[in-house]
Formats: sequence, structure tokens, C-alpha cells
Amino acid sequence: MPSLILVRHGQSQWNLENRFTGWWDVDLTEQGENEARAAGALLAEKGVLPTRAFTSLQTRAIRTLHFALHACNRLWIPEVKDWRLNERHYGGLTGLDKAETAARHGEDQVKIWRRSFDTPPPPLEAGSTFDLASDPRYAGIAVPATESLKDTIARVLPYYESAILPVIAAGETVIISAHGNSLRALVKHLSGISDADITGLEIPTGQPIVYDFNADMVPGERHYLKDR
Repeated sequence: MPSLILVRHGQSQWNLENRFTGWWDVDLTEQGENEARAAGALLAEKGVLPTRAFTSLQTRAIRTLHFALHACNRLWIPEVKDWRLNERHYGGLTGLDKAETAARHGEDQVKIWRRSFDTPPPPLEAGSTFDLASDPRYAGIAVPATESLKDTIARVLPYYESAILPVIAAGETVIISAHGNSLRALVKHLSGISDADITGLEIPTGQPIVYDFNADMVPGERHYLKDR
């Protein structure tokens, strides 16, 4: 039966610095690289070897995919990069220290911006430091100024259903290397999690989550590969 493997990128530099990252392109730390290698080693150990790969346009997810695939000797498999697997856009919070932002705006407000299902952060100002309008990877793409989790789901799920699900249905073992919120969108759909409950779901870095599908393409219970 076909399987889907979800991997959140390893620790990034801004994860380490406790800053809001979103669409800004931040690289992995040394720990993040090691987490990605460990994910690939676990895939090899458990014999869950991907045959097709999907990732975002962000360096931390791409490099996580490559470290993991190299560790399980699968760097040669076909891969697709798409902006719709990007992290949620944190708008005007991008680059800000999370603790300082909570001190300035209050923990309750920051919790709403971070965890509310449908309330986005303040929009990013055009022309500001983290404006991606001139980034060539997004040429022709309407880069959002901010996104809620609901907004992120609205771009992730149609892409999953049109581009990824048919590959799984063809019998492939698919790996998706992406981000906390784009993967949260997929887990919400695949596990039938409510709008209220999904906001509390944490997806740890570098820990492969696996869904096995039956003959009717119904996903089974999600499980961490380490527990298999």
C-alpha cells in the first residue's frame, strides 16, 4: 500500500533565535542538518524508502529533504518544489523576536496571531526589509502580505489534492519536506482534526510522520516513524 511521509525541516537559524520566520529564507543550523540526517537514517532503518519527493521553495525545507534523502540513499528520486508548500506568511511579524513581540503587544494578542485558526498577523508593509516582491523564486506569484492558518490551508490542500495525491494513488511512497504550518494543514485534512483542535497541534522538527493508505486511498492513523 502507498505511504506518505511528512517531515518538518530541521532547526533553522531563526528557530534558534526565536524569531518569526514565515516566508523569509533562513538556513538550517548545524543541529537542523543533523536532525535532517537522522530523519533519513530512520527511513533507511525502518525500510520506508521514498520514491517521489515534494518540498517548498524555501532553503530550510529543500536542504532538509536533501540531507534526509542522502542519508537513506534516495537523493536520486524525482522531486518537485512548489511555493504552495511554503510556511505560513507571518506578515508584519516576520523577523521579530517572539518574546519581545509578546512584551510589546501582550501574550494574549501574540497567541491569537500565532495560534488562531483564521486571524492573520498584521500585514507586511510593501518595500519593507522582508518584502519578497523582488525575489526571483516568486516571479509571477502573488506573494501574500500575511496569512492565517486558514489561508495556508486554502493553498496547501488544493495543491496536495491535484499534484500529490495522484502520485500516492499511483503506488508511490511520497515524502514531503515542508514547514510547521503547511504540514499542519495536511495533518488537519488527513486526520480529520477540527478547526479548534488543530491550533494546538505541534509538529516537531526532523521527526517523520507516516500515513499508510488502504486500497481505497483512505489514510490510516498517523504515526511517528520512530514508533513503528
